Amino acid sequence: MVCPNCRNQMADTARFCGACGNLNPMLAAGGSGYGGGQMPSDQYQAYGAGLAPSEPRPEIHNPKEPIILGDMRIKIEGEVVPAVSVELGQQQTIYFEHHILLWKHPGVNIGFMSLKGGAKRFFAGLQVFISTAQGPGNIAFSREAPGQVVALRLRPGQTVDVREHQFLCASSNVGYGFTFVKGAANVLFSRTGLFVDQFTGQQGEGVLILHAYGNHFEKELAPGEVLDVEPGAWLWKDASVQMTTTSVASSTRGGLLGMLGNVVAGASITLNRFTGPGRVGIQSMTYHPPAQEGATQTGGQNNFSLFNS
Repeated sequence: MVCPNCRNQMADTARFCGACGNLNPMLAAGGSGYGGGQMPSDQYQAYGAGLAPSEPRPEIHNPKEPIILGDMRIKIEGEVVPAVSVELGQQQTIYFEHHILLWKHPGVNIGFMSLKGGAKRFFAGLQVFISTAQGPGNIAFSREAPGQVVALRLRPGQTVDVREHQFLCASSNVGYGFTFVKGAANVLFSRTGLFVDQFTGQQGEGVLILHAYGNHFEKELAPGEVLDVEPGAWLWKDASVQMTTTSVASSTRGGLLGMLGNVVAGASITLNRFTGPGRVGIQSMTYHPPAQEGATQTGGQNNFSLFNS
């Protein structure tokens, strides 16, 4: 449906417009907003009973039980600083990010492989080789930071974009590439850099393991639905989701006073804007490298130091 206030697309089941916050007119008229006059029986189980049933949901893709893929078994262990423990058989192999190895059995063979588009990656300043592990035996990885592990199962042809340096490991049937961040405003203000990692499922079902700083939330956007996210908070997105940037003024009702309120509250001057359809993964802890006390911080620490960081 179309929001009567801002004319943006909004999901029929949303209580509020994702762009302007206007109440769903079907609810304002006394209807349920669900077309049939009755909320689906699983709605509260899926989203909780808050005022905004379409808000980002926690604990999605944070597996409690082992993931079994062929002769490979993946377990997420630990809570504050979680580790990924992988039991490798003779068939499945994995590749993993550098410098995250936690332990391994002597029977696990560590190697490396070259990535496709090596020349482009070299001139872009990206890694050309990546570490691999082949069993049988146990190997574990950790990002050495508080957070949650996110496990995404990828079907053949399914692609997700991931923030750089937050992937842990993936099964060998998941393709690893990169894509350029589109738009000068995105490059300058999204705090993502020039590139994002891109992973694509290939033969059979694959698995991609990420590390989210803090807690992980997921929001599934309807076609045309919009969500504005603090620049350091997005972790991954479906390739179908468009990412742009917007100013706090454009993202806020109330004009100049509303913008000043956001600045005083510590919001960034610019926000990443995600437009559906598709899923967006959000991390609750905006990670910044350690800095000396009093050093300039990016993001919500000091909004007037944007060009000094």
